[in-house]
Amino acid sequence: MLPDADYLEKLQAVSFSTSVWETDFSRHTVDFADIFSGGVGRDTGIAPIDNPSFETLAEGDKWLDPLEPVIALEIGSRARAYPLQILIWHEIANDVLSGVPVAVTFCPLCNSAIVFDRHLEGEVLDFGVSGNLRNSDLIMWDRQTESWWQQLTGEGIIGQHAGKQLSFIPAQIVSWTSFKEAYPDGTVLSTDTGLGRTYGQNPYSGYDRVNNDPFLFFDDLDGRLSPKERIAAFTVGGIDAAFPYSILVEERVVNYDFASEPVVVFFEPGTRSALDSFIFRLSKEIGATGVFAPIVDGQRLTFEFVANDALSAIRDVGTGSTWSILGRATDGPLAGTQLERLVHQDHFWFAWAAFKPDTLIYQGAK
Repeated sequence: MLPDADYLEKLQAVSFSTSVWETDFSRHTVDFADIFSGGVGRDTGIAPIDNPSFETLAEGDKWLDPLEPVIALEIGSRARAYPLQILIWHEIANDVLSGVPVAVTFCPLCNSAIVFDRHLEGEVLDFGVSGNLRNSDLIMWDRQTESWWQQLTGEGIIGQHAGKQLSFIPAQIVSWTSFKEAYPDGTVLSTDTGLGRTYGQNPYSGYDRVNNDPFLFFDDLDGRLSPKERIAAFTVGGIDAAFPYSILVEERVVNYDFASEPVVVFFEPGTRSALDSFIFRLSKEIGATGVFAPIVDGQRLTFEFVANDALSAIRDVGTGSTWSILGRATDGPLAGTQLERLVHQDHFWFAWAAFKPDTLIYQGAK
């Protein structure tokens, strides 16, 4: 993009420091006035994990509660769990899984767990925590060009890469138990990070109270939902959509079409909040979601939730196979089949709405 001839004048009134940066501030896609310091320095108060180590599931059982939230990431034949009790302190883990360089990110202020491919135009980027926020959301930076990136959208907003887009990789927040059941050969991010944090304790305790105002958010709130209502949020067929947890907890399964593109949304109770109790294992249960393309061997499946004396599960109507929150058939004729995961996140409503103001909100079955 073309440089802004007036950028130096605009930088005089900013609410963040530029002194440690070699960023090309002449290239920016956002108003500098929308960016605020979160109160920590670059990669200091919140230090990313650059050399992650991993443990077996048995080792993880020694310190993870069965319902504790983890980011489940599967690439190729390998799967890893990234516990939020670790990422809440670091916000970014630069990793490589099945040969793919990834950035596993979590912004506690927006409840945004997002995984990116670190490839960009033939280069592999390493990401850090800038210490700055926009719409209360983490602004990342890459160490190769010192460009700034919006975590929720994956967009370059300042610097050499302003206007460019990172590629999303589908991932889900699920319980530790759900991850273990789906991936018995998986591994889990170790607390041995070398960065000396009190893992298992929550520095944001009580932050997810649904009507509480978000931190450093100065725009008008979209009042269609409470600010911190959790949503399964995604974009399909050019349409931004939000499925509120308050509806999903009742319906459990939603079959929906967006511009002739079918989608199925799963909900499973049990997974704990990452932003409730001071002690992770004592946090309230809020559930987990999955969003998938409901197509198997060219045929569309219709799903339902069944609860009776014999069964309590998600199943497809056609074959009667049962399915997990991770989109895998666990029993029946389709056992072992994996639905295509669609990129989605479980954001707080205020954050998604700030970046996606034209979002359609699912109103429940008619």
